[in-house]
Formats: sequence, C-alpha cells, structure tokens
Amino acid sequence: MPDSEGPSMDPKTWLDAKPKTAAPDSAPKALSPGDKTSFDPKAWGTTAKPAPAPKPPKSSSRRGLLIGGAILGLGIAGGGAWLATRRSGEPLLAAPPPAPPPSTGVERRALTVSGPEGIESALTAAGVAPTQAAAAAAAARSKIASTPGDLTIVMMLKPIENGFQLVNLEARHDDGSGVVVSVAENGALTATATAADLKTAVKVVRGEMDAYSFYTSAVAQHLNDTLISPFAQALAYDFDFQREIHAGDVFEAAFEDRVNGRGESVGVGRLLYVSMETPTKSRALYWFQPAGGQGGWFDGNGASTVRALLRTPVEGARITSTFGMREHPILGFMKMHKGVDFAAPIGTPIYASGDAVVVNAEFKELNGNYVKLHHDNGWDSIYLHMSAFGPGIAPGVHVHQGQEIGKIGTTGRSTGPHLHYELHINNEPVDPMSVKMDSAKPLSGSDLAAFVKERNRIDALRVAQTA
Repeated sequence: MPDSEGPSMDPKTWLDAKPKTAAPDSAPKALSPGDKTSFDPKAWGTTAKPAPAPKPPKSSSRRGLLIGGAILGLGIAGGGAWLATRRSGEPLLAAPPPAPPPSTGVERRALTVSGPEGIESALTAAGVAPTQAAAAAAAARSKIASTPGDLTIVMMLKPIENGFQLVNLEARHDDGSGVVVSVAENGALTATATAADLKTAVKVVRGEMDAYSFYTSAVAQHLNDTLISPFAQALAYDFDFQREIHAGDVFEAAFEDRVNGRGESVGVGRLLYVSMETPTKSRALYWFQPAGGQGGWFDGNGASTVRALLRTPVEGARITSTFGMREHPILGFMKMHKGVDFAAPIGTPIYASGDAVVVNAEFKELNGNYVKLHHDNGWDSIYLHMSAFGPGIAPGVHVHQGQEIGKIGTTGRSTGPHLHYELHINNEPVDPMSVKMDSAKPLSGSDLAAFVKERNRIDALRVAQTA
C-alpha cells in the first residue's frame, strides 16, 4: 500500500510509527509513516505527564470546607447519639409500639360451680356488688333450681368504681340446659331458661386384649369406663374373663353416646353391641327390648343369652380353688371342697347368679356372713365369707339375676378376701363351672321382626365406622 494512503496495516510497521503532537484545541491529525511510538514498557516512564488539573477558586474551597465540616459535625453528633442509644440498651432503629386495640369496656370471665347455690358467691368473688349478685343469683335459680349438677358460668362484667357491674350471666349444665340472665340499662334483670342441646351419636371401638386386663385394653381404645362392666356382664355366660381371655383376642363395642353442642359426651352411654373373638370361639350380641318386655342381650338369630344361672357371680375375680378334693389350707388334710373360691379385693360386689328368693342372710361362725338363694328352677346357690350384705338383702326378699347381694370379704374361717360359691341341685353340691345352663326362650313373631330391624341398623352403623 503506498505511504500516501495512510498508516500501514502491517503490525511490523507499527513500531516505527510515532504520533505527531497535536496543536492545542485542534483536531487530531493522521499519523505519518515517520512517526513512531515505543511499545517497550521501559520507555513508558519517559513519556510526558499530563498537566495537573487547574485549582478551584478559593471561594469554592472555603464553601467545600464549610459543607464538609457540617457533615463531619453531624456525623460526630449522630455517632454520639448512636452510642448513647446503644448504651441505654435500646435497639438502633426501634419501631414504635403498636397501638393497643380499642377496649369495649366489658370483661368476660368463666368458671365452674357445683350447682345453682354457687352462683351468688361466684359473682361476689368477681367483684359484683352483693345486692346485684344476690338478685342475679335468685333470678337464675328461679329457672334451674330443680336441676342438679355442675354449672359452667360465663359472666360479662363492666368495670366501675370499686368493682364491676354485671352485664350478662350464663349458667349452663353440660347438656346445654340452664339460664341466661340479662341486665337492662336501668338494672332490671330478665332470666330466660335454655333447653338441652343434645344429639345422639353411635360410636364403635375395636381393639385387641393387652397382656394386663380387659379393663386396661378397653380404656386404651377409649371405651368409657362406665361401660366396661356391662360389656363383661353381657358376655359372662359365654366367656370366663379370667381364664379364657388372653392377649391378642379381639373385642368390639358399639354404644350410643349423647353429646352437647361442643361435641362433649354427656352422661353415661348405652351399649348396643358387644363381641369377643378368641382362637377357640367368638360371640356377638345385640341389645334389644321387646315390646312390653324387659331388655336384654340376644345373638344374631334373636336367641337370648340369659341362662338359668351365672357361672361367675363376681366380676374381675380369679379362681383360687376349684370344686373337688383338696388339702384344706387351714386344717391341713384332704377334704372335699364343695364350691369354687373367687379371690378379689374386699368390697368387690357379689351378684345373684339368678332370679331367686333369699333364704338366709346371716352370720355363721365358720362361714362368716353368708347368703343362700333358692332359684326358680329349684336350685340353690350359697355365698360365704362376705364383708357385708347388699342393700335390702333379707330372708324372703326376691332378687334378680345380677343384683348385688353382698361384697367380698374374709369373715369366718378364711385365709384371705374371697367368695366361696356353692351350687346345689336336689340338695347335692355340684361343680358350678361344669353345669350346663339352659337358655331363655328365643324371640318370635313381631318381636323377632323388630329385633332383626334393630340388628341391621346397628350393623350398618358399625360398618360405616369400621370400614
């Protein structure tokens, strides 16, 4: 390329090129071929240094110093304030506290009292004037005086000088029944009774026996403890809960439960269905009450579980001695044991094994307190060593199967708390654990049809909850 056409595009020629010095305030000129600029770093230090920037006017410097000093002063002052703030333990940038919510001027207090008679003392203890507390309690009692039981009290109170003024009072039982006392502006009281708010729900529990007892197993599955005894009694004809029930056996119960508006159980539930399954047998029973008859437990075909006599007249007892020859624990020689011994704590209830008439209820030296019953089928049952007789138990009194006739004790010739139970047929002692008990007459006709309908209803509820 000719020199007149500009700088060479060959890098080898760039080392010989030197820029020309441009005139001040003039546009840069194109480099000539003779201009050279060194690419050696050692030579860079010899290049001309740029002229220093012109100094600002004195007035600008003074104003900058004043502004800088002010900023520095503010910084020092701010730093001092920051140090003071940090020394006082407060946060560096503490947010202002939230404004308290607006007060309605009315306080709510709730507590439980043992009955209507506790309303007045609860109000006075809350700071209500005695005259108003007495008037409000009297108004409440006028509506619920005849209803016993604990009350949940909710008081709405307005602060006044030296106490509180009652605005509203609610006193309710667990089932929702109770009273509401309203206070007007002029102090007049109005009491309004509230009705019970209960619903009936059917609940089903199912579980396995643990290694301890049926009681602990049932409680673990949330079966109400008041229903555990009826459960065992319903199956007492078919199972010996002390010797035949073991860990892993399956039980199930369906029961009616009354719940209030808060979903809490109120009162004692009612069993509808019980079942027990062991490796050797199973049994399922339904509660049913025939029209005009007495309620009881029936199997799926409508056959009653009632037998002539109960095999075990003591609940939760263990057998310590069976029927037959044995070495007498006190006398020390072989002797015929004419009954079965059931060991249980003192005070455990003893039940009549069947419908009967009381023949004897007295104390005998060797037998202690004992009762003899004569049953409708001609058999006799005898109960020895009791600590006390049941309510109203006396000769000539009629008793029903399962009725309490006494309590476990150790009176007479006895080595510890237990019941000695005998069964006599034709005045001869027999083994009560081996005698076959006859069943009651099964349902028929309209009673059987009604039972089948109830059985199907219970089964449908069970399936709905256990599916």
